[in-house]
Amino acid sequence: MSVSQFKNPVYSQYLADPFCWHHDGIYYAVGTGLEETGANNLPGNVVPLVKSKDLQNWEAVGRVLVPPSEERGGAFWAPEVAFHEGKFYLYYHPNGNGRGFHIRVAVSDRPEGPYHDTGTPLTDIEQNPFAIDSHAFRDTDGQWYLFYATDFLDSDATTFRGTALVVDRLHDMTRLEGNPHIVMRAHWPWQGYERGRDMAGIVADWYTLEGPTVRKRGDQYFCFYSGGCYQNDSYGVDYLVADHVMGPWHEVGRERGPQLMRSVPSQVIGPGHHSLVTTPRGHDYAVYHAWNEAMTARLMCIDPLLWTEQGPLIERFVETVQRRSGINELNR
Repeated sequence: MSVSQFKNPVYSQYLADPFCWHHDGIYYAVGTGLEETGANNLPGNVVPLVKSKDLQNWEAVGRVLVPPSEERGGAFWAPEVAFHEGKFYLYYHPNGNGRGFHIRVAVSDRPEGPYHDTGTPLTDIEQNPFAIDSHAFRDTDGQWYLFYATDFLDSDATTFRGTALVVDRLHDMTRLEGNPHIVMRAHWPWQGYERGRDMAGIVADWYTLEGPTVRKRGDQYFCFYSGGCYQNDSYGVDYLVADHVMGPWHEVGRERGPQLMRSVPSQVIGPGHHSLVTTPRGHDYAVYHAWNEAMTARLMCIDPLLWTEQGPLIERFVETVQRRSGINELNR
C-alpha cells in the first residue's frame, strides 16, 4: 500500500490514542472514544474497537471492555492490547470515583472481546496517583516489559516538572515487578504542556512525554513517544534509541523538536499518540490520531513508517520536520 492509497482520516468517528494490531488476517484498533475522555455514565461496556481487512476501510465492532464496578463513572484512556499464549490482554487507564489514573488489565480469548478485568490494578493509586499510556513490549528473549507515563514533581535547571516515561518488567502479563526505571524526563521547551500549572500546591510550568511505543531493529531499541500538549498543534512524535530495553536511552530530536511527526500547516493538527502495526509482508505503519479542522474530534490516521539509514521517518512529515528543525536531513 502506497502513501497515495491512504485517505486520512481512515475512520470518521472520534478515536484518540489508537492502538492497532494484526491477528489472523484482520487488523483491529482500540482507542479512547469521546465518551471515554471524561466522566461518563455509559450503562454497558466501554472502549471502542474497530476492525479492517486493509487498513483503509474500518467498521465498528462496539465497546469491548466490561468495566469493574469501582471504575464506572470515570474516564477510560489509551487502551492497548497484547497477545500472549492464546489470550488477549487489554491494558487501560481509568480514574473511577475520582481516584487517580492507574493501570489495569482485562483479558479475553478473542480479539473482539469481551475483555474482563482481572480484579487487581497493576499500579497502586496510593503510591502513584497518575499512571497512563501503558505499552507492553516483548523482547526477543521472550521477556515482557511495560512502558508507561507517570508524573514527576521535582525539577532542576535541566530537568522539568511534568509527565515522563518509565519502564518496568512484567512478572507476568497481569503483574508488574514494581521497580520502574526512568526512560526519559522532559527537558526541552517544545515538550511544554501548560504554563503555570498548579500541581500539589506548586504553580509552575508543566511538560509532557507520553504515549510510548517500542520496537527493536537489529540490536537497537526505538522508543517512540508523543510530547507537548495534545490539545493544540504543539503535539508531535519523537523517538529515543538504546542498546538495551532498560536503557540508557538517548534522544533524537533534542532542541529540534519532534522528528517523526509534527503539525503540518493547513493539513495536520496535533498528530501523535501512535502505535505501529506490521503487515504480513513486513511493512510497518504508524496508526495515530490528529485533530479535525474544527478541533472538535481526534480522528485515526495511518501512514507508512520507513526505516532509513538516517532513522525512521514518515514521508508525510519529512518536509515540515526538516524546515522547522532548521536542518537539511534527519540526523541522529
